[in-house]
Amino acid sequence: MSRQRNTILSFLFILSFQFHLMHSKSIIKRLPGYPSNLPFKLETGYVGIGKNEDVQLFYYFVESTRNPEEDPLIFYIPGGPGASALIAFLYEIGPLMFDLDNGQDNITLKLNPNSWLQMANIIFMDIPAGTGYSYADTQEGWISSDSILVNQANDFIKKFLIDHPKFLKNPLYVAGISYTGIVVPKITLEIYEGNEGGDQQTLNIQGYILISPLTDKFNDFNSRLEYAYRMALISDDIHKSAIENCNGNYVTVDTLNALCANSLHRYKQNNFIKVVEIWANTEVAQQALNVRQGKIGKWKLFNNTMHYNQGKNDTECYAYDIFSSFAYHKKLSSKNCRALILSGDHDMTFPYVGVEQWITSLNLGIEIPWKPFYVDGQVGGYQTKYAQNDYSLTFTTVKGAGHIVPNCKPKETMLVTELWFSSPTYSSDS
Repeated sequence: MSRQRNTILSFLFILSFQFHLMHSKSIIKRLPGYPSNLPFKLETGYVGIGKNEDVQLFYYFVESTRNPEEDPLIFYIPGGPGASALIAFLYEIGPLMFDLDNGQDNITLKLNPNSWLQMANIIFMDIPAGTGYSYADTQEGWISSDSILVNQANDFIKKFLIDHPKFLKNPLYVAGISYTGIVVPKITLEIYEGNEGGDQQTLNIQGYILISPLTDKFNDFNSRLEYAYRMALISDDIHKSAIENCNGNYVTVDTLNALCANSLHRYKQNNFIKVVEIWANTEVAQQALNVRQGKIGKWKLFNNTMHYNQGKNDTECYAYDIFSSFAYHKKLSSKNCRALILSGDHDMTFPYVGVEQWITSLNLGIEIPWKPFYVDGQVGGYQTKYAQNDYSLTFTTVKGAGHIVPNCKPKETMLVTELWFSSPTYSSDS
């Protein structure tokens, strides 16, 4: 009876989208700058989102080079918002990287020896419209927000899996870096809640991965002062003065509080990319990727009309309407869910001390106390594993890594992630 019910739900799940699904896809055999056929399976395409599919989201899907039928499936959202997926594809965890030995006049690509494709299937998304090669056909489609991004990402995941049913059984993870720490936990939570509602095909969601995440738009920025002090970037007297005069608020400073303002002024004083834009804007690269011409104008690494900065107000095309994702982490801690949080110990954008604070506030039990992990006989960083019933969270600091952890320390990041996937709690069953 249960099997019959799942079959009916699968049919209804597919039927609910079949009249709206506009999904063009291509298998890419060669890319400019790489000397031969690609030694991995790369698919690119568009998925239509919205009632009239006026939003067209571009993606890069690369199958695992190990065991694509069983390896995890990761939906990866770059930071920003408005950061192109090419950053992750060519600069972080993807299969290729630029070889800059011959300069910008002779751009070539080479294999990334530390790609996560050695352990997982990965979909890199340009989301929302206006990001990378994604676009909208209506004026309304260009307007987005944190909440809209969450909804679009969930629609994308469902539609992608309808069109790639053989990956429905693979362990599913949602992942992201930097600003996407605001949205990834909510995307993940909504997938769990969708499964629990029983009105859709069950997705094999297992958890989420966050790299250098923004979690709270006050606390994470506020933690920079404490981080700067721990790293000896400011002196004892500056740290002491800020604590005494700023009342614990180092983000929104009272302009009448001259002593606090002076302390923070003293603290702030201590305070690959061009080649990607050249390559991504060439006609030959866009043709190779099967990008729809005439839809986006000039390709940009970051869409600054939506890209978030500290204290930035909503723009005409993007509303920053989720202030903190902590509540979503808290709800996920009651699910059968795994989380991996990676932070560079030299990241001052969203310092690890702020990450430690919100993880501590989850009030989880410590399963494995803080301890080092090793890479090539050297300390690669430190880990603590927390657990509560069927939920587990592994917090990892990567030694010497800045904000873009996979680029700063690619081998360490890959190995610690692979170890996490292969830990005893990992399962390929739903």
